[in-house]
Amino acid sequence: MPYALLIIYILFTGPVFAGELTLQELIQEALVNNHEVLMLEARESVSKFKIPQAESLPDPMFMFGYQNDGVRDLYTFDEEMAADSQWMFSVSQMFPYPGKLSLKGEMAARDAESVRAALDSTRLKVTARVKELYYDLFLTYKSIDLVKDMSALFSRIEEAALARYSTGMAPQQEVLMAQTEKYMLLEKEEMLKQKIQSIEAMLNSTIGRDGYTSIGRPVELKSNEYPYSVEELLQAAYENSPDIKTRQRMIAGAETRVEMMGREYYPDVTVAANYFAKNKYYEDMWGMTATINLPIFYKSRQRPAVLEAEASLSEKKHDLDDTKFMLSSNIRDNYSMLRSSERLMDLYKGGLVPKTYQGFESALAGYAGGKVEAITVITTLKSLIDYELLYWKQFTEREKAIARLEALTTVGVFGKTTLQRQGEEKEWEHEH
Repeated sequence: MPYALLIIYILFTGPVFAGELTLQELIQEALVNNHEVLMLEARESVSKFKIPQAESLPDPMFMFGYQNDGVRDLYTFDEEMAADSQWMFSVSQMFPYPGKLSLKGEMAARDAESVRAALDSTRLKVTARVKELYYDLFLTYKSIDLVKDMSALFSRIEEAALARYSTGMAPQQEVLMAQTEKYMLLEKEEMLKQKIQSIEAMLNSTIGRDGYTSIGRPVELKSNEYPYSVEELLQAAYENSPDIKTRQRMIAGAETRVEMMGREYYPDVTVAANYFAKNKYYEDMWGMTATINLPIFYKSRQRPAVLEAEASLSEKKHDLDDTKFMLSSNIRDNYSMLRSSERLMDLYKGGLVPKTYQGFESALAGYAGGKVEAITVITTLKSLIDYELLYWKQFTEREKAIARLEALTTVGVFGKTTLQRQGEEKEWEHEH
């Protein structure tokens, strides 16, 4: 295989390494161990436990006491003439106005649904974060490979400079220039190795691993077609985005709270059963009472509470609108970035990289023949390095934009759209 074709083959396909790191393994580990996900899972459990509590009646109250007959003696219960001495026992239960408990339970259920949607959103964001760091790690390893390949090309320039210097056709400065550029690549390689450790540390933190663990080299990635239009992404986001669902559940809870505060205008009833134990000379007594609270201070309590609930509802509706606007803006921004990266990749792969490589070979041949200066060859090779690195940078930027779009819209997450997975789940439920 000609050398030029070999370089282009390595650039756009790359070698396969043993013990490669797959992205799906990291995502699965992150969804199990990420501390933010675990925190929201615990919060979801908390919100579910609040539902039966909100729907339950208040605890019944038990009262007991003693009533003495007169103040002359401390204890007159056993005296025959102590008609009013008695032991008193009472059990009472407060019953809220009809509908209040069900509304409280509905409010708690809406809160639980909101937390559930927030958990789904966090899982998507953690998945996107893992993907972005994975692609950064891939780019860093790819940059090291390119630096090594370019170092070999600088060695060719160095050999040509030494050959011309040995024959007196070139000054020693040209040899030193080629060697300096090669050593600068070695410096860049060391910096890239340090960057690998930094990215691995961030990946470990996102995954939920304690301490520093070497991640390994990512598998070789390929650029697959992204078939979705921005309109399809926006529609999917409005229908399936957990961020929107979180706000919608919050609005539903706020609407229920408005209705609940309206019920506070109506009184609650406390029913009590009483038993009075007399001494042996008199017959025991029993009684029942009903206590009703009177919301006469509704102007300073119930009415402001309703207005507060309505203001909170308005706030949450505006928050939903703002979330939709931000979501639309982020989707369009990332979609534009994705398509721009694709166009730049085509430009680098189909034009700049091969043409610059041809220019380098021509300049190197001209330098060996004394027709081209060394600085021209070195400048051409540095441009080739830049274009190759820019190609892979645009490749990773495209993949990162796709990862962010998946988190925003749920389209394409784990290879399927949310709508596809929901359809499969409904079909399975229907069959079983």
